[in-house]
Amino acid sequence: MATSHIFRIMFVNQGKVYEVYARKVSHGELFGFIEVEELLFGERSSVVLDPAEERIKGEFAGVKRTFLPMHSILRVDEVKQHGVSKITLLEGGASVAQFPLSMYTTPPGEKK
Repeated sequence: MATSHIFRIMFVNQGKVYEVYARKVSHGELFGFIEVEELLFGERSSVVLDPAEERIKGEFAGVKRTFLPMHSILRVDEVKQHGVSKITLLEGGASVAQFPLSMYTTPPGEKK
């Protein structure tokens, strides 16, 4: 019997921390990006709706797979079951922006 993997992906986007769950995560076809497929959300059959999860569900509606920049990924965890997807403010407030980082470095002794 094949085991089903579930991953929790936390990443930063426009001053907010996104937490999503997916079945497939890989290095992807685009250099510098993490590929996330088969996003998981809660069942719509429940009577109580979580507005935070509905918001993130609407943002990823119709998305087959998404490519996340490697430098925006905070962590990827393999979990036993998926939880509630959510968006939270990045600690430090919305006035703090992530400084763009270069993935490429010049080897020592080589001119830029």
